[in-house]
Amino acid sequence: MALVAGVLALAACSAPRPAAEETPKARQLRVQALIDSGSAAYRNADFTAAAKRFAAAAVVNPEDPAAFYGLGMALSKLGRDDEARVAYARSRELSRGEIDHESMPREVRYRRTRHP
Repeated sequence: MALVAGVLALAACSAPRPAAEETPKARQLRVQALIDSGSAAYRNADFTAAAKRFAAAAVVNPEDPAAFYGLGMALSKLGRDDEARVAYARSRELSRGEIDHESMPREVRYRRTRHP
């Protein structure tokens, strides 16, 4: 967790500052915009920018599993496997039975399967 905390601390420095009275809806829209931006950077193979954007989304809403999953994907591509594992674990912890599959970005969705 310390590794992810370090990444999140760096992202907090570059994350846009919230308005004094930001509504929950506005906050969620900002998080979704950061996740969408991170997904676009990831698709363009700009993994450093993707990691920063996903980390910024995780700073704005530390309870969003999609932000941590995207962060894990980007960190993995950067070869930062230990940090990626921590981000994936946090995403899994947050999403256990609590997330609506359709609300996640297309790049982040996964299908839960049952193995024999």
